Amino acid sequence: MTQPIPDPRLDVRGAVDLASFGRPSAPPPGAPGGAPAAGGVVEDVTTQTFPALVDRSREVPVVALLWIATDEAIARFGALLGTVVESYGGRLLLARIDVQEHPTIGQAFQVQGVPTVVAILGGQPVPLFQGAADEAQVREVLDQVLTAAESNGITGRVDGTSDPEQADAPAADPEPELPPLHAAAYEAIEEGDLDSAIAAYTQALKEDPRDAQAAAGLANVQLLARTATANLAAVREAAAQQPDDVAAQLAAADLDLVGGHVEDALGRLLELVARVGGDEREPLRVRLLDYFAILGPQDPRVAPARRRLATALY
Repeated sequence: MTQPIPDPRLDVRGAVDLASFGRPSAPPPGAPGGAPAAGGVVEDVTTQTFPALVDRSREVPVVALLWIATDEAIARFGALLGTVVESYGGRLLLARIDVQEHPTIGQAFQVQGVPTVVAILGGQPVPLFQGAADEAQVREVLDQVLTAAESNGITGRVDGTSDPEQADAPAADPEPELPPLHAAAYEAIEEGDLDSAIAAYTQALKEDPRDAQAAAGLANVQLLARTATANLAAVREAAAQQPDDVAAQLAAADLDLVGGHVEDALGRLLELVARVGGDEREPLRVRLLDYFAILGPQDPRVAPARRRLATALY
């Protein structure tokens, strides 16, 4: 049975308000004096590779660091966080996201200050803390992340790592290879070619309409494509001013979902389905089905939302 991650309730300080950012700078990661380069259990994530990261969180618990890599103090914290994550022997993946280079992701997470640390488990973001923390605090939170991940069956490891305590254990059976079209979609996502990823998943569904993984992958990539250039403030203002406008509410729901506000995304569209009629309901129904595919049938919010949708439609 799935269980929510406990609230760490850390009261840490040191977050920098993005609106007034301006502090001593550091070299980019990998350069002398900067944070370590990505590698091993540390991965630098871009807008283009974000969908692949979300998919990966269904197998390996992800700790996302939303930061500005060239800020001196934040770079030091990033180095500390990387060291701590490495000590878990591949049970966690640290995903670093520079919110200056990729502001859309920061907006989607509604980041107000950096550093901000968020867990991603089974495709769902779980806020952990904002601001720098010391090693003991970080370990306490990461232990809770692992406990929640294990209770939800997310127990994979980062490729190329091993658990020293299980060095003598029999080797696990290798994971089955991805179907060719799924592999093509992953490769396209890694290259930032969302159109090709969409085409690959679409073809996979044509060949097998029951391919749930392809349906979820397609919905995820389409969601990213729709939100990649969205202006958070403009979308929110349009939705507030036009509560019965289908396009405005669909755009706001997308940002709700990407930012981890799943209940808000589902509720927004379900309430609108009940208010509008005729042809206006169809795009809302289709978008909700996409959200259900992204969340997966195991998510406890999906079944009640499906029932509400069915009641509103019929």
